[in-house]
Amino acid sequence: MAVVASAPGKVLLTGGYLILERPNAGIVLSTNARFYAIVKPLYDEIKPDSLASEWTDVKLTSPQMSRESIYKMSVKHLLLQCASSSHSRNTFVEYAVQYSVAAAYASLDNDKKNVLHKLLLQGLDITILGCNDFYSYRNQIETLGLPLSPESLATLTPFTSITFNSGESNVENCKPEVAKTGLGSSAAMTTAVVAALLNYLGVVNLSSLSKDRHHEMKDSADLNVVHVIAQTAHCIAQGKVGSGFDVGSAVYGSQRYVRFSPEVLSSAQGAVEGKPLDEVIIDVLKGKWDHESTEFSLPPLMTLLLGEPGTGGSSTPSMVGAVKKWQKSEPRKSRDTWTKLSDANSALETQLSMLVKLAEEHWYAYKCVIDSCSMCRSEEWIERAREPSQVEVVKALLGSRDAMLEIRYHMRQMGEAAGIPIEPESQTQLLDATMMMEGVVLAGVPGAGGFDAIFAVTLGETSSTNVANAWSSDNVLAMLVREDPHGVALESSDPRNSYQALHIQ
Repeated sequence: MAVVASAPGKVLLTGGYLILERPNAGIVLSTNARFYAIVKPLYDEIKPDSLASEWTDVKLTSPQMSRESIYKMSVKHLLLQCASSSHSRNTFVEYAVQYSVAAAYASLDNDKKNVLHKLLLQGLDITILGCNDFYSYRNQIETLGLPLSPESLATLTPFTSITFNSGESNVENCKPEVAKTGLGSSAAMTTAVVAALLNYLGVVNLSSLSKDRHHEMKDSADLNVVHVIAQTAHCIAQGKVGSGFDVGSAVYGSQRYVRFSPEVLSSAQGAVEGKPLDEVIIDVLKGKWDHESTEFSLPPLMTLLLGEPGTGGSSTPSMVGAVKKWQKSEPRKSRDTWTKLSDANSALETQLSMLVKLAEEHWYAYKCVIDSCSMCRSEEWIERAREPSQVEVVKALLGSRDAMLEIRYHMRQMGEAAGIPIEPESQTQLLDATMMMEGVVLAGVPGAGGFDAIFAVTLGETSSTNVANAWSSDNVLAMLVREDPHGVALESSDPRNSYQALHIQ
């Protein structure tokens, strides 16, 4: 029987660069863009002569990229050997498979290990699918002569194939031209594969998790196992221990996040020295994971909007490297900017939390303000407040704007000092114009900044539609992505079946 798991992409609202160092926090929002992993047996039954075999087969398929790889996996050493491949290897999925199987052997008793062994001898058939939002399709839209709008994106078939480099004549040997939108596809993909495999192999039971919201975020042992294995696989695959906020949101959903201490992965980093993988995984699972994941999402009636400028994207690792180099060369100045940026991040978090509280305590006043202010610019908001509770809501909205302007200022300062375009001039003009529009609370560059994307937070969908139209006239493609606070989840079926059923109707 197939197991289907999904994990969301992310938007880092605050905490860019600072989130790399404890105890700095970041607000990360999970989205409705999800990566799916489908795991099922490769063979219907085990051949009698294969029961004593030390090898099993693993097939990895990515339909969107026309990719398929066949691996041989050592059941004893839990290592993968690529037997055939139509593409460059996907190291994130490879480590996800190895670490998930190792976790199964490390955590199951002997009776269950026998069942596990037989299950593995049936082979693993893994299919990965990413929502269109993870990738840029503006070339296809322009080729079709369609306007740069969310409506044009909505006409694309779900899980649309990703185009290949036009200069290559041999599709077998060419790499896909994958322009990404910065939603954290590798983290979402790794998390989905780990969750599906751990559930399939009997290590966790994710079906018991509440889909209403991950209220039991810290208390779910199964969810924590998924987090540990996904973080480990993702860090080892990318060759460095990052902050982990992208995997954290893929597992737990929208949250206030403080990174784990990197030392917890020292044993996994040393696995290349020959230590058995199941022993490494035991160390990792027993390690002190001191990250902080606190439930956090946008206040009610607020809409997250993302825009793709179409300027080629930026390399986050190289930008992070430039900032670290600047910190070493100018420690006093960098610390001062760091502190001011941290204070501004905290101020925005405080104001957004206040809005959530006001919505709970004074819903009618809150809704009236949101509805009224959505139709006018920020300098007119205070005039719309008719009673003390409405004034409080407006003050929190304006406080949020002030904090975001402060964040943007210090991010630009940091970029100029480090010699990198954290908020490029073209983005600055666009963001300033966006924040002047009716019903716009926030606008900025998410995460490490650069040319990847811009975001806006608006008061309701109408304001969001107006922003999308304005962006389109500036050659910015507003995406279909919205905040969805849910993290990793089990799905009832292959997501392609849902689309086909809807299409037939």
